[in-house]
Amino acid sequence: MRDRMNVYFPPELLRQIVELADRRKLSRSAIVEAAVQSFLSPDAADRREAALTRRLDRLSRQMQRLERDVGILAETHALFVRFWLTVTPPLPSEAQAAAQIKGRERFEGFVEALGRRLQKGQSFLREIPEDFVRPPSSEPGS
Repeated sequence: MRDRMNVYFPPELLRQIVELADRRKLSRSAIVEAAVQSFLSPDAADRREAALTRRLDRLSRQMQRLERDVGILAETHALFVRFWLTVTPPLPSEAQAAAQIKGRERFEGFVEALGRRLQKGQSFLREIPEDFVRPPSSEPGS
């Protein structure tokens, strides 16, 4: 035996129920009944918690990759700047104008090469194996 119950839904929610019922070839009552049963079932909270835990785990892994990538980029940049400052002698003032022109040309070439790599989906960070970079806790002297 079933009891009748009248409920009111916002138009958008009712439209979604109707569309789902049509797609699955079920009655609207069956759709609403399944939704209410799912909501009232004791394991619904467990399922929501498991879904939330999976999402948090995924976000944690993404954050770890971001931290790794930013660390690699910072170290790469610092190493390059230190090397460049160490090996590049200062230019005499009469050669600086020509050096600036050449520098602009080289920089434009660099930006074009970078653009080509990015368009192809290539990434320097993807070329570095995950196990090559040690986590900070395993570095010597920690």
